[in-house]
Amino acid sequence: MATFQFDLVGPERILYSGPVDAVQLPGSEGEMTVLPGHAPVLTTLKTGMLVITESPQNGKRVLVRGGFAEINATSLTVIAERATPLEELTPAIIDADIAAAELLYDATDDYDRKIEIEGQIAQLREAKVALSF
Repeated sequence: MATFQFDLVGPERILYSGPVDAVQLPGSEGEMTVLPGHAPVLTTLKTGMLVITESPQNGKRVLVRGGFAEINATSLTVIAERATPLEELTPAIIDADIAAAELLYDATDDYDRKIEIEGQIAQLREAKVALSF
C-alpha cells in the first residue's frame, strides 16, 4: 500500500515523524481522513483524537487541542497547539483540561465562543471515556 510522510509537531516536541498509510484529523469543519495523493488543503483543527494508521492493524492515537494541518499529495504536517499521545493521558489530565475550559466558558459572554468551548468540553469528555477501554 502507498504511504506518505506525516509529521506531528506539538509545542514541546515532535510527536511523530515517518511514513503512514492514513491519518484521521479532527478538522474544524469535520473529521477528515488523509490518504496518499490527497488534494492540497490547509485546515484548522479542533479538540479531538488524531488517529495515525502506520500499517493495517497498527496505529497510534493522539489527543490534539487546536492547531492546523497542511496537506498535499505526498505529505501531511500538523502543528498542534497541544498534543498528548493516548498512552500519556490520564483521567486527571483530562479533568484539568475540562476544568480550564469550563472556566473559559464562564468568563465569556460571546455566544459563538461559548459554543466553541462546549464542543471542546464534549471532545475532552469523549477522550476520557476512550481511556476507560
